[in-house]
Amino acid sequence: MPPASSKPDNPFDDFLASPPLSSAEQLAANTTSSRMNDPFADSTTNYKKPLSNAYDMDAFFDDDDDNFPAYHNPSASGMMGQSSETLGKLPLAANAAPPAGFSVQDGSILEGSSRSRGDEYGYGYGAGSGGYSTAFDDAEDDFGSTSYGNAGDSSKKKPLDGKGFNEDDEFENVDALDWDFTAPASQTGALGTQGRFSRAGGRGKKSLKDRFKSFDPTLGLGTGSLSDIIPALPFTKRSMNAPGDPRTIYLNDAVLNGHGRGGVKGTENQGKRKWQKNGVSTGKYNIVTFIPKFLFEQFSKYANLFFLFTACIQQIPDVSPTNRWTTIVPLALVLIAAAIKELEEDLKRHASDRQLNSNRTKVLSLLSTTFEPKAWRNVRVGDIIRMDNNEFIPADVVLLSSSEPEGLCYVETSNLDGETNLKIKQASPHTAPLTTPPQVANLSGTLLSEAPNTSLYTYDGTLTFRSPENGGEKVVPVGPDQMLLRGAQIRNTEWVYGVVVGTGHETKLLKNATAAPIKRTAVENQVNRQIIYLFGLLLILSLISTIGSSIRTWFYSKQSWYLRVEDTTSNKAAQFVKDLLTCIILYNNLIPISLIVTMEVVKFWQAQLINSDLDMYYARTDTPAVCRTSSLVEELGQIEFIFSDKTGTLTCNEMEFQECSIAGTMYAAQVDETKREQGQQTFQELQRRAEMQNPEAETIREFLTLLAVCHTVIPEIKDEKMVYQASSPDEAALVSGAEALGYRFHTRKPKSVFIDVHGKTLEYEILNVCEFNSSRKRMSTIVRGADGRIKIYTKGADTVIYERLARTSELSDATLVHLEDYATEGLRTLCLASRNIPEDEYRRWSAKYEQAASQIHGRAEALEKIAEEIEQNLNLLGATAIEDKLQDGVPDTIHTLQQAGIKIWVLTGDRQETAINIGMSCRLISESMNLIIVNEETSRDTQEFLSKRLFAIKNQRSAGDTEELALIIDGKSLGFALEKETSKVFLELALMCKAVVCCRVSPLQKALVVKLVKKNQKAILLAIGDGANDVSMIQAAHIGVGISGVEGLQAARSADVAISQFRFLKKLLLVHGSWSYQRLSKLILYSFYKNITLYLTQFWYSLFNDYSGQVVYESWTWSFYNVVFTILPPLVIGIFDQFVSARMLDRYPQLYQLGQSNSFFTPMAFWQWIGNAFYHSALLFTFSLCVFWGDLKQSDGTDTGLWFWGTTLYMMVLLTVLGKAALISDVWTKYTLAAIPGSFVVTMVALPLYAIIAPALNFSLEYKNLSSHLWTNGIFYLCLLVFPIACLLRDYVWKYYRRTYLPKSYHIVQEIQKFNLSDYRPRQEQFQKAIKKVRATQRMRRQRGFAFSQTESKTQDQEKLIRAYDTSIQRPSGY
Repeated sequence: MPPASSKPDNPFDDFLASPPLSSAEQLAANTTSSRMNDPFADSTTNYKKPLSNAYDMDAFFDDDDDNFPAYHNPSASGMMGQSSETLGKLPLAANAAPPAGFSVQDGSILEGSSRSRGDEYGYGYGAGSGGYSTAFDDAEDDFGSTSYGNAGDSSKKKPLDGKGFNEDDEFENVDALDWDFTAPASQTGALGTQGRFSRAGGRGKKSLKDRFKSFDPTLGLGTGSLSDIIPALPFTKRSMNAPGDPRTIYLNDAVLNGHGRGGVKGTENQGKRKWQKNGVSTGKYNIVTFIPKFLFEQFSKYANLFFLFTACIQQIPDVSPTNRWTTIVPLALVLIAAAIKELEEDLKRHASDRQLNSNRTKVLSLLSTTFEPKAWRNVRVGDIIRMDNNEFIPADVVLLSSSEPEGLCYVETSNLDGETNLKIKQASPHTAPLTTPPQVANLSGTLLSEAPNTSLYTYDGTLTFRSPENGGEKVVPVGPDQMLLRGAQIRNTEWVYGVVVGTGHETKLLKNATAAPIKRTAVENQVNRQIIYLFGLLLILSLISTIGSSIRTWFYSKQSWYLRVEDTTSNKAAQFVKDLLTCIILYNNLIPISLIVTMEVVKFWQAQLINSDLDMYYARTDTPAVCRTSSLVEELGQIEFIFSDKTGTLTCNEMEFQECSIAGTMYAAQVDETKREQGQQTFQELQRRAEMQNPEAETIREFLTLLAVCHTVIPEIKDEKMVYQASSPDEAALVSGAEALGYRFHTRKPKSVFIDVHGKTLEYEILNVCEFNSSRKRMSTIVRGADGRIKIYTKGADTVIYERLARTSELSDATLVHLEDYATEGLRTLCLASRNIPEDEYRRWSAKYEQAASQIHGRAEALEKIAEEIEQNLNLLGATAIEDKLQDGVPDTIHTLQQAGIKIWVLTGDRQETAINIGMSCRLISESMNLIIVNEETSRDTQEFLSKRLFAIKNQRSAGDTEELALIIDGKSLGFALEKETSKVFLELALMCKAVVCCRVSPLQKALVVKLVKKNQKAILLAIGDGANDVSMIQAAHIGVGISGVEGLQAARSADVAISQFRFLKKLLLVHGSWSYQRLSKLILYSFYKNITLYLTQFWYSLFNDYSGQVVYESWTWSFYNVVFTILPPLVIGIFDQFVSARMLDRYPQLYQLGQSNSFFTPMAFWQWIGNAFYHSALLFTFSLCVFWGDLKQSDGTDTGLWFWGTTLYMMVLLTVLGKAALISDVWTKYTLAAIPGSFVVTMVALPLYAIIAPALNFSLEYKNLSSHLWTNGIFYLCLLVFPIACLLRDYVWKYYRRTYLPKSYHIVQEIQKFNLSDYRPRQEQFQKAIKKVRATQRMRRQRGFAFSQTESKTQDQEKLIRAYDTSIQRPSGY
């Protein structure tokens, strides 16, 4: 075992990495690689080979998620074992690989052969030495990991060196990994030496060895019957004890499936964990957890905890100087009010869940052999369901068949991974013919499915069923190409059949989600600290009073013999403690008991104001803004970072063909006045010129023909309208643009396409398709036209097309200028070129192409090399410009938010060029910014690049160069940048940039980026997104905002606030956020002030009553002060006050920085308010003492007494604090009038009534006969008139002085608002335009985005896909 001293640096590194090999081991591995490829090799060599791994889980996700170790194929060819060419006959058949040791040939299972899904398509089972791999291309697997490991580039993963983990990593005490490739003796002989390995790995409290020791399938089978095969397949009884057991699903047998719950006795699922139902819940509470969770949350607030303590000690006999119920009753009311608010908010969450769970899907009924509609919540594991076009997938489903040829199916996963391109799935060729309900109803057998896990990009299972032809058993492997994930959407496919394998919270989508976190705001945390300060003040006052009382009792009791307070206590310590508790009760209301409930009520109403704001209502989808978590509203006014998704959040994911350049002339749907002088023409003019007979017209016709022919689009007629099925929205936009210009593509056959040109049908024979990928940045189609001539049509990025042009001409230069204009506008561009190919040249090239296409290893590279030969000497036709349509108001919103001091980071699963284009379009990235683009392949390169750029930028900044920067980083580099040794450098560099764009990132990486900033910056973070892939990011941030209004989007259900358009974020933050923060700050400070002002008078009184503990106010009057007489002013201030109008906040977004710097709720402001309360309480007590010194005589000759004086002082304090509320109110409304003057009026009426009723009911006798004396006394009214004004005079003078001589920014804006002044801000528009144009040209020459013409995938052959279609044949209906 390796030494256990060192620890990996990065807490996010894969802890299932391979043990390093010695040089001897490496030599042994290399010399035996040829035998390792042969599953029948008779050898007992112990193989050791480094395995590639990735994160099984991250700290962000639930540690209890079930994961299995990866099976790797340590073959000489990397991640690919032996292969057979038979699986390549169908477009995606190769992806449905057979179990280890077998290959599919002519529909049967053949023994003694091995096939890896990774041979030709990049991932799948590999059987070299036994085992199967799930090796994914980095571009395909955004997570960079699977629950079975990742067979990607191992250079980016650090091997576990056995030295343990960093002490701050949450995964501790991890066992060393055991690697055993030695075949057991019992498995040799007839079957040959069977290589096996067990890998101790995992996480949690169990050791890795214990968790994975049992997962040890035997692989590399030789001969044997089917009964011998099944136990050795990937998921066997020997692996069932692993955490999260694989499940055996019985097809069309609800009884054996336990009606979707599993665990039936006598089945393979006996004794295993029950399967979950398909209903999901995002609620915070349920019936069982509400009380404990709610009480825990409430008593984590120190104020509630303090009052609970006070209420308890009030029950001790002879301790409390007040009524024993005066604290516990208000506390109960506070908790009840908070509980009602929490219940209402959570009921809304549950209502949203019920709406989702009530969505309908069609489930196969075995009684009627038809598909019947059922609610999503009633879908069970084992159900066979039918999903129609544009429906969302209700559970994790294995694809059985579809309406498309070969069982193909298009799915949109933008809700899961942010990808705009459609993904192509394909059913197994054995189940694809099952296209009617009776056929699938007759399907019987089992599906051995992997355990639920978090990997969105892997799936492994084995389908065993009885063949309808001969009744024999068939064993069919099932992989990720047959997996349809919950949350994805069926697109461009009429219908699909599938069997449900995962439901509810066991789906991959929800396994990636986390429980709704309990979030606390910075203001709440600050209030907790301030309550501790006030509790310390309370203890100081209590100790002073207790010490004074003890001194009086112990040393001076005999001098006050008439009071009968002789020191008779034998235990002075006990008496001291008892007196201390009495004083704590006496002063306990220094901490306002009503503060917490007032804050909750105010936040609730602030949320209602957000919900009812018509400016944030989206009429098109009838969707208002919804504040789902009102407890966080004030943080909306303190946001410093926004992390935004792109697809569906900034963009509409709708591509529009806007402009083009043909033969040096620009054309557009609508001519821009600024471009008219450059010769821009309309599309109508383009069509007119295309009908002429001249070289320009020939070029135009060739251009439009290319758009209609060079693509992978499938046409379909729906409702008498042509609909184009495309895996890329760019492709559909180009073909639709060609149709609008008179070149209508309408039919695709396996070997040709048909287009209509002005009513005439033309056929083009498709000879070859050279596919698009990120390195080629182009695609080409070689066609034979009706005239018999062979042409190559090529479209791609301008940089690669210009390199392959035959000559440079004026046309090339003019087109390049147009490209720069398009890129400046943020449009996605493509260059189009073509040339004629002589027959002889094509014949020679075609032979080379066929030879390269037949290769098993290195096929993709060989095809690229061959394509390079034919894509030369092209003639430039022109360029296209596609707009990835932004949501309305996005550029203005981003620009305004940046002016407000908010940094915006875009985290998207889309490609880099697309993200840069969108960044340009939405003004996140400006032409003046210098782009820092990080595309590194290794961790070391990433660290070096970031360090060098950071050093260079620091030097520039120190020299006075403050050029604006934008950081662009792709997913692979980001994975390295998040490693512990690099993360601080990455974060420091990112913070120096005005904009950050992270491309090709996984949901996990989105959450990690948010957590990195959250951990290292004392800033409030907001995350906004629309898809399920954004949920983890939304929950990691302080505030999560979801885009709502589109069916099936999960982010809004997990977010704290849901809005329907990104542009509404501006008002949400700048207006509602600023108001909420300022209102709540004022409310809290005022609440502290009003309580301390009243209850400090009790302390001053104790100095004059010999620390006896006598109260100056009647007990219930004390309680009424907080919960009745002064409850309205803070409520009205918190709900309706506006320090600046919404119009001014939008006009001056810089005012938002007041919230970012916490200007209204600083510690200094807190102590200033406390000091003011001390001043007012001392002044009022002194004034009243002067008036009542020696007591006042009434008209009947009697003294007024304690309660007369105490009630007068009480009313003086009340009127003072109400006057203070009037001074700090910025806006006076009818509610303000009802709250401030109204509270005084209510007190003047209610208090005398109480003084009459309470003694009459024997409820409280202190006020007996008080009303008739106090409310008829002139001194009482004189005190109310003079002393509060005297107290508030200082406050008024200070307010005048500060606003006149020390104004804040909002004071000036208040003056502008009040007098409707017009500010003068000089604008240099012409100069700015000139600078913008120069910078745009300079920047765009270096960095220009291009449209993606088709989906890039190394696992799917686009040419085979399109040749599988014949749109002239009627497709099956599925009924």
